[in-house]
Amino acid sequence: MPAPRLSAAAFVEGLSAGQRGVLSRAITLVESTLLVDQALGQEVLQAVLPQTGRSLRIGITGVPGVGKSTFIEALGRHVVENLGKKLAVLAIDPSSQRGGGSILGDKTRMPWLAAHPAVFVRPSPAGTSLGGVTRATREALLLCEAAGHDVIFVETVGVGQSETAVHGLVDFFLLLLLAGAGDELQGLKRGIMEMADALCITKADQANEQAARRARVDYQSALHLFPPAPSGQVVPVLLTSAVTGTGLPETWATIETYAAAAQASGYFAQRRAEQQLQWFEDAVQQALAAQFYGRAGVRGALPGVRAAVAAGRLTPWAAAERLLEAE
Repeated sequence: MPAPRLSAAAFVEGLSAGQRGVLSRAITLVESTLLVDQALGQEVLQAVLPQTGRSLRIGITGVPGVGKSTFIEALGRHVVENLGKKLAVLAIDPSSQRGGGSILGDKTRMPWLAAHPAVFVRPSPAGTSLGGVTRATREALLLCEAAGHDVIFVETVGVGQSETAVHGLVDFFLLLLLAGAGDELQGLKRGIMEMADALCITKADQANEQAARRARVDYQSALHLFPPAPSGQVVPVLLTSAVTGTGLPETWATIETYAAAAQASGYFAQRRAEQQLQWFEDAVQQALAAQFYGRAGVRGALPGVRAAVAAGRLTPWAAAERLLEAE
């Protein structure tokens, strides 16, 4: 039998108590496309808003094969085991463009974190959202904060230059890089590189250690060609190994040092305010699109307009104008 539907008050009570099951159901609620679920989800979010904003949000991205899940497992273990933090991991998986499904295998690659009572691991399919996050990642962040998690990792899909939306969600953006894969500097392009608060070369162990050290020098030299970071802080290049644990304490110390400096300068609060305003702009666009497609005239005209565009009889701009004029 399916679990009974929770009220907004029950969700708030369960989140305040740090109940993992309620947190999981709350994220499912805000990810739902059903109007009744969306309304309830917004009610819950508004109620828990005073309990949010106190965590450290860290975005972690990198190309496939760089070892994001393995890195998160190792760094997360350090944060939980050695520092006593309560951790949440929001892992975004790529989705099938045909069926929309996702393997959601992140928990199998993070066995220690997935089994620890102080850690909440939530894999979610990216769906049609771009930028390496899901449509409801912002909401999931707030819900994890309301459940008392001190640190939140957002692991993006990891497809390269498009991994930029996560920057608008987090306090610290960590870009993982792989040495020895050939033409490392090819990755140093505008966009995602300019958004990174730190670069981290993974798998710096065994036969790959020397290649990692050479790549570190190359990246450090190339970063001088970039404009200063908006935070005013120098972007470091770190070496880590999830196998040996090398560089993991230093990586976390870098994150904490950055956060302390950003809070002292006011940049931390400024960035969060900008993120809230961007969330507002996105919400307005989504609400306008929902109202537009919900109009009876648009619903009636849409099939014919779509067919005309697909057949090449009508340009997309002309089609949009026709729908905008539909009553």
